[in-house]
Amino acid sequence: MQFGIFTVGDVTPDPTTGRTPSEHERIKATVAIARKAEEVGLDVFATGEHHNPPFVPSSPTTLLGYIAAQTERIILSTSTTLITTNDPVKIAEDYAVLQHLADGRVDLMMGRGNTGPVYPWFGKDIRQGIPLAIENYALLHQLWREDVVDWSGRFRTPLQSFTATPRPLDGVPPFVWHGSIRSPEIAEQAAYYGDGFFANNIFWPKEHFQKLVNLYRERYAHYGHGTPEQAIVGLGGQVFMRKNSQDAVREFRPYFDNAPVYGHGPSLEEFTAETPLTVGSPQEVIEKTLAFRDTFGDYQRQLFLMDHAGLPLKTVLEQLDLLGEEVLPVLREEFAKGRPAGVPDAPTHASRVAAERARQEQDETAANPEENPEVSK
Repeated sequence: MQFGIFTVGDVTPDPTTGRTPSEHERIKATVAIARKAEEVGLDVFATGEHHNPPFVPSSPTTLLGYIAAQTERIILSTSTTLITTNDPVKIAEDYAVLQHLADGRVDLMMGRGNTGPVYPWFGKDIRQGIPLAIENYALLHQLWREDVVDWSGRFRTPLQSFTATPRPLDGVPPFVWHGSIRSPEIAEQAAYYGDGFFANNIFWPKEHFQKLVNLYRERYAHYGHGTPEQAIVGLGGQVFMRKNSQDAVREFRPYFDNAPVYGHGPSLEEFTAETPLTVGSPQEVIEKTLAFRDTFGDYQRQLFLMDHAGLPLKTVLEQLDLLGEEVLPVLREEFAKGRPAGVPDAPTHASRVAAERARQEQDETAANPEENPEVSK
């Protein structure tokens, strides 16, 4: 089980002081948060991709490449890479470079994004969002697995004898998660390729995301990748903690009430009751997160959103200390209990390289049975 954090990179005024950080401050703070995430023992740091104010992560590979140079262990991911408005050729090459720089500590999450104006900015039509996601990923999948590609489709110029460079590290592309908050077509796409599915389990009741995850699991098995229980599932979540629950609620309330993403709507109490948002003590975070397994089954990756809504860097770093010291050890132990032997771990570059080498050896043995007396019997 992997645990980590993700950021949407919002530049939001602190409602308790009225101060808005500069873009420079916010970018530097994101790097500090990623470094702290590794320090406290988390497995994953992920950044979103946005091309509009008030967000700053418009170039995830630049940001993650810089973080890669300052970390040693943590997996660097996206949350999300816009498969609809980015050229698949550029994604293939940019993330292969990042994969080499980070010695394989890279995966990425494909998604359509939730900002309508971004489509015309990049010459695309939002009404074609789903077809774009399907076609562009089909091309990306091919570019990473075939040295020479001939391809034609609806949304970009054809390719003839094209090779994306550099080739993926060790011949194994970065692992891909497909992220969605509402689209069954994306769950279907993840299942078709045997990729991971990430349900951004944040704003809506669990029953909504449960339907998407169940669909993905059923279709994963339908396409012959394994049993539904062996499908690769990731979940989002939001937390704010203090040692004392009442202190957490009191401190977080002004941020919640004024946050662009959910302020001026349901109360904090209503929102925490209906969604995965947890505001309280570390024990409350533990209990609510462990309950995700009851809804979604055993899964592979849990990411928390912790640096949004104008929270100052000092507060976010304190949150990470609590997560690493009091929450993470318990979650690791409890999620491991009763986990069926057949449920796989989250993919890593090392595990995927080992699996690919084992597959190649099996293929060679099958092709040359005379070299293996046991096979030829």
